[in-house]
Amino acid sequence: MNTQKLIQFCQEYLKTDQFQDFCHNGLQVEGVSKVKKIVSGVSLSQELLRQAVKKEADMIMVHHGIFGKQIGALPVIEGFVKERIKMLLENNINLAGFHLPLDAHPEIGNNAALCQKLDLSNLKPFDIGFVGELEQEISFRDLVDRVEERLNTRSYTIAAGPDKIGKVGIVSGGASEDFLEARKNEADVFITGEVKEFVVRAVEETGINFIAAGHYNTEKDGIYNLGELLKKEFGVEHEFIDIPCDI
Repeated sequence: MNTQKLIQFCQEYLKTDQFQDFCHNGLQVEGVSKVKKIVSGVSLSQELLRQAVKKEADMIMVHHGIFGKQIGALPVIEGFVKERIKMLLENNINLAGFHLPLDAHPEIGNNAALCQKLDLSNLKPFDIGFVGELEQEISFRDLVDRVEERLNTRSYTIAAGPDKIGKVGIVSGGASEDFLEARKNEADVFITGEVKEFVVRAVEETGINFIAAGHYNTEKDGIYNLGELLKKEFGVEHEFIDIPCDI
């Protein structure tokens, strides 16, 4: 498959032009012009690169690729960023990254996938996530158990809201500040990836339950789903590489 046509399909499907992001959503490092095999992963790393080279991938597709702040204000590429780009260029592998558009997509995105995993329905979008309803109310403890089992994770929790949970707000990744918007949308609990220190007391004072289920573990599904979509649409090979991270 032609690299540029594949990237254009992704950008149109994810509506990347509708997002203001911290990175370029699309082709971040150019490699070969034809793609037969894609390796996907949550975050770019030398370990992911090594496995992609070993598997003879033509493209690496990630949720967390190269962000502008890693390169800095001056045109200097150094340290771990330099080493990653060096490995890509030496092996002529394309790097594609899709960040916020992949969080927000209503069909294959990270947050849509989380809602499906946790059996939420009647979804209402907010920010790049959703508020959804459980089929029947369950205890906060039972919901924590469901999250940890289905996401294969261990959570940081704050029990500051109602004992029974009927409505759930979800924004994957580093979105702990969105607890307030979730509460405004009448959510009994807010699920995200990680928590910032100043959020803890604010959550308690707002009166909403809170689950931080791990940034990585809340953002595994979107990039996998995108790779599988490309496999179906274009017949390319796709393999997701899981490099676990509890954060």
